[in-house]
Amino acid sequence: MRDRSPDLADPDLTVGDRIKFYRRRRGMTQAVLGGLVGKTGRWVKAVESGQLQCPKLPTLLALAEALNVRDLAQLTGGQSIPTTMFRGPGHPALPAVRDAINAVTVSLTGPPSSPGYLQARLDAAWRARHAAPDHRTVLGTLLPDLIRDTKHAARSFDGADRQRVLAVLAGVYNLAQFFVAYQPDTGLLWRVAERSVMAAEESEDPRAFGGAVWLLAQAHRDAGDFDAAESVNQEGLEVLRPQMGEADEDLRAMWGALLFEAGYTAARAGQRGTAWRRWEEADKVARTLSTRHYDAMTSFSRVIMAAHAVTIAVELRQGGESAVQARKARKAAVPSQPRKGRHLIEVARAWQLSGDQEATLGTLKAAYVAAPETIRYNGYARRMILELADGPAALRRDAHDLADRVGVLV
Repeated sequence: MRDRSPDLADPDLTVGDRIKFYRRRRGMTQAVLGGLVGKTGRWVKAVESGQLQCPKLPTLLALAEALNVRDLAQLTGGQSIPTTMFRGPGHPALPAVRDAINAVTVSLTGPPSSPGYLQARLDAAWRARHAAPDHRTVLGTLLPDLIRDTKHAARSFDGADRQRVLAVLAGVYNLAQFFVAYQPDTGLLWRVAERSVMAAEESEDPRAFGGAVWLLAQAHRDAGDFDAAESVNQEGLEVLRPQMGEADEDLRAMWGALLFEAGYTAARAGQRGTAWRRWEEADKVARTLSTRHYDAMTSFSRVIMAAHAVTIAVELRQGGESAVQARKARKAAVPSQPRKGRHLIEVARAWQLSGDQEATLGTLKAAYVAAPETIRYNGYARRMILELADGPAALRRDAHDLADRVGVLV
């Protein structure tokens, strides 16, 4: 970069100069930014220095997402091209969910719902989510009233009943975070994550606290702040540790989920040994659970560990290992439509990493069948589809057809 504060209006400023400016403004190293877009720190350095030409569109989109840039012109210096053209607009229910979350006061009258009834509604909402291919549409219908009713109860009860409601409220915010994720409103995502932690802390419910921490660590990791993600994750483990001696299956599953998340973050940071060690620790916990146990929020279970192994290998950029784990997890019976869709996207990433474009496209098509709304809002999937649409001639027709169904402009 010519200087530390370049004139972004300068038409001679290169794409590499612009990437370096936004990377530094986000406080990222080249290695971190590379990891977020599936490249190396050396690749980022080469792009920033002009040794490599301007990245292709899918990679530019990945860079824009990692750098929190909303218009590709901020990276290219050209005509305004909002990233939402490629990422897709927010879900139609997003405004209603946002209004319910943002409301300072609850204008409900009458007696509040009981803690038990609210918990039953939350449990039913999780079941509905797992059963539905269009899970965001389902949640968009359920969340506004569930958020308002639980807030109303939290302000109406006191003592032990209020603590029970606060644990439910933390869970409602956690459910909302699954809806808000990958939507064009990162500020709302952070509000939901932070409110969940506050409600869980006040509830003094260890499982509610673990769940809130689990999602907060993900938010930090997805923002590229691996140190914060690791710190939050470790704090959650330390809080739960004293209670693990006599923990029931639900709490053990939360413990295992936090162990895996620590491994996931390590993989994103390129820490191979730590990543696989944490996966093994989580796998040992999973083996203490009954075969039918499946955590509604984290999906932690015996069956999910094969899917998690694919993710670790992909994030570590281990092409051969990714393919091995993808084959092992091929028959994983994930009992959740959206989580199955997410798993298939990770398998597609594994095939892409190993250079098998036909298998990548076939797996993405299977992901669309399993959960259209998962693939529609997943940045990895959309970028792979873009690359395939410009890939081998034999695959282009199917890739363009999938792009049309997912809503990707090609």
